[in-house]
Amino acid sequence: MIPALLELRGIQKIFPGCIANDDIDLTIAPGEIHALLGENGAGKSTLVKMIYGVLRPDQGEILWRGKSVQIDNPASARALGIGMVFQHFSLFESMTTLENVALALPAQNLDLLRAQLEKTANEYGLKLHPDRYVYDLSMGERQRIEIVRCLLQDPKLIILDEPTSVLTPQESDVLFETLRKLVSEGRSILYISHKLEEVRALCGQATILRGGKRVDNCVPAEETAQSLAEKMIGRRVEPLQNREASILKQKRLIVSNLSKRSDELHGTDIQDVTFTVHAGEILGIAGIAGNGQTELMAALTGETGPPQSGSIEIETQDVTAMTPMDRRQLGAVFVPEERIGQAAVSNLSLVQNSFLTAGKRMGFVSAGIIDWSAVGAYTGHILDRFDVRATGQNALASSLSGGNLQKFIVGREILQAPQLIVVSQPTWGVDAGAAAAIHEQIQELVANGAGALVISQDLDEIFSLCDRIAVISQGRLSTPRPAAEITTEAVGLLMGASNHASGDVLANA
Repeated sequence: MIPALLELRGIQKIFPGCIANDDIDLTIAPGEIHALLGENGAGKSTLVKMIYGVLRPDQGEILWRGKSVQIDNPASARALGIGMVFQHFSLFESMTTLENVALALPAQNLDLLRAQLEKTANEYGLKLHPDRYVYDLSMGERQRIEIVRCLLQDPKLIILDEPTSVLTPQESDVLFETLRKLVSEGRSILYISHKLEEVRALCGQATILRGGKRVDNCVPAEETAQSLAEKMIGRRVEPLQNREASILKQKRLIVSNLSKRSDELHGTDIQDVTFTVHAGEILGIAGIAGNGQTELMAALTGETGPPQSGSIEIETQDVTAMTPMDRRQLGAVFVPEERIGQAAVSNLSLVQNSFLTAGKRMGFVSAGIIDWSAVGAYTGHILDRFDVRATGQNALASSLSGGNLQKFIVGREILQAPQLIVVSQPTWGVDAGAAAAIHEQIQELVANGAGALVISQDLDEIFSLCDRIAVISQGRLSTPRPAAEITTEAVGLLMGASNHASGDVLANA
């Protein structure tokens, strides 16, 4: 009998005040794609960190090919044949793509490594620039480095955490073909994703965690996306309601012929971008990472100063030269893609992070004195309404999981009752239950007369949430079209197009 490639028996990991993993068993066979599912805080990250040697279990046994092993560190894991792509990237920002890849591999000629990197990246449809510095890259481009770097190590078990979050449907299909080929050669994949239809199509088995315990094993193809989500969160998940868009004449955001040079050396200039967000509608902008989304978001928030040309109006007022805080005072809120460092400060408490964007707008300052009790009450409201799992209002932002921090950031902005919300990647790395809650809150805000601009690389999200859709590619924006008039395939093709015109590209979709 062929032994399991990886087997976990009775794994337990305890942190102060928290049992992260409680008596977990997991078996992955050779040549299997095995899903690991669970909501944020269920224990997935802790478990895979022990498989990869980042953490050590307090109790239990890990077996590799039937033999008990101790995985002391990631180098030990790689030596066994385990590779991992983390959701939170482990890259050195001051080094290039090529240098970061070289760090994970045995010493070799850099020209040879460059060729291998480009070959593997092209096979996966993941465009990379070997000589660009990581600090100059978008989050999506950083994830591509992690995926390619893992594949270059020729692992027998590949742990993938949200690997398709920055891919078009066509690129995802290419990735799936590659994963199936690797599996046919006897390799195995431990696959973590919040895209449950993707899990159903790709994975042969699934282990589901909830509250640090294994609560189920199932065959995803025999489940529905809703039943998988309900196993994960332990309660019924209401499907996203089809919102009757009542688009009003009032214009919350008007962007006219906006052109802005990127502040980054290898960034993407946005060119002649024009669109309008009305009261009562959600406008979605789809696109692959690195096509100008970061630059567009920065121009809308005002954090990089006035554009080279064009104008931005919020609530009929020209804000082209206004500061970010002045734009917020007009009734706009912003949720950037970068959670730590841009949307939140890691070493500040949740109360302090609440004050950063809500303090002035919500009236928490009077005569130069901050009413911290009011800020605390506001923070508590965020934690309760958005089900943010934290040790309390004074928990550091850095102590939250990525999904819980995202719920906190989105909640902090929505509870300000804005007239306009601009959000980039609203549910990246967030579980099904939390994603549904965030979508519902955005929809409720818009139903009450606000306008919303959603920038997302997740086409399922774009199509389920948005009334009109545009695509950004190479810094240019297509003309927004009603979501009912276009297809995901057409949008995916446009996202990956090498040449892009800003006219009615989606008209014939």
